[in-house]
Amino acid sequence: MSTAKLVYEGREIELPVVVGSEGEIGVDVAKLRKELGLITLDPGYGNTGSTESAITFIDGERGVLRYRGYPIEQVAAHASFNEVSYLLIEGERPTDQQLKDFERELTYHSLLHEDMRKFFEGYPPSAHPMAIMAAMVASLSTFYPDTPEEEHINIVRILSKMKTLAAFAYKKSVGQPFIYPRNDLSATGNFLRMMFAVPSEDYEIPVVLEEALNMLLILHADHEQNCSTSTMRMVGSSEANLFASISAATCALWGPRHGGANQAVIEMLRSITANGGNLDSFLAKVKAREVRLMGFGHRVYKNFDPRARLLKSAADRIFDQLGINDPLLDVAKRLEEAALNDDFFISRKLYPNVDFYSGIIYRAMGIPTEMFTVMFALGRLPGWIAHWREMRNASGGYRIHRPRQIYTGEGERTFGPR
Repeated sequence: MSTAKLVYEGREIELPVVVGSEGEIGVDVAKLRKELGLITLDPGYGNTGSTESAITFIDGERGVLRYRGYPIEQVAAHASFNEVSYLLIEGERPTDQQLKDFERELTYHSLLHEDMRKFFEGYPPSAHPMAIMAAMVASLSTFYPDTPEEEHINIVRILSKMKTLAAFAYKKSVGQPFIYPRNDLSATGNFLRMMFAVPSEDYEIPVVLEEALNMLLILHADHEQNCSTSTMRMVGSSEANLFASISAATCALWGPRHGGANQAVIEMLRSITANGGNLDSFLAKVKAREVRLMGFGHRVYKNFDPRARLLKSAADRIFDQLGINDPLLDVAKRLEEAALNDDFFISRKLYPNVDFYSGIIYRAMGIPTEMFTVMFALGRLPGWIAHWREMRNASGGYRIHRPRQIYTGEGERTFGPR
């Protein structure tokens, strides 16, 4: 085994070097404090590996994303979201029979307990759907036991019921009756019907929207140790149950710097449009750091986000088939072209990311802006579960997550009587 040597005040320690299956190299510093009294300091954990994982591989320099070894381009082209969920959670692509059995389970568990309807009645119409989602997911733990024997069925329950919760949260926000799931529809078709159907009318599900939603959910399914996934692992490391851990991850995703980024893109495009669509003026403000360019750049990718490439072509196809003329799409295309031909953005490797196009597509589907992050959560759910399960079932066990800190406050002081 290779090692790295660290020398401090005449003392030295040999630190094991860990090599991943794709050649990634990390230095194991687990014994650093014990041996030398030191810890590492890495704000935001940008250079810290919190775990070893076999779920998702990303090469940000080359723009590579793979689920369990399968390139995202191939997965998005040939899989259903249910198949990807099985792949991420179970580790292997399901056989035809395994997928059929899995989908039968998902269909069986899509209904909510009727008592949960009363919870929705208590929320004000203005309640943000992500607040409702986090609370409702946590409340599932009051209905279903948390035992090792129930792990599989609880995973199936949350995968299936999450879509119903999301659709009900939307119906609550617009004051419409809840639409119950149907057993004869696909997972994406069922969700669209629960979102947009009304009791007095037949709702014909556009095939192009089913296909678009399937791709969007797949592209969001996992992205290794992002903020919400790390939250899922951290909360789960305390032995919190599956539902509580997902509720915490949902709250982490809610933030505008994570799952709320596609909503911020739409707001940016609206602002540009309201100002006459003047891109020169907007980009000048971006360069002067007066405003942020949302939907460009990524913490990991230093090349084109492979998910953005797929969504760009999907957006063109969806708008053509639906015959939609959205001025925001025109602004988005012009903004992308201007940024990709500007040395300022090229030198900083600011390429469009997945959020740049996902919000535009959701908008074309009729999904309101405040539901964008909920849609992200529906996609990311199997990834969260896969990481929670991987950690909980690790052969060597797992430790509760407890980072250290460097204290910078006051030294010892006396707190005497007044």
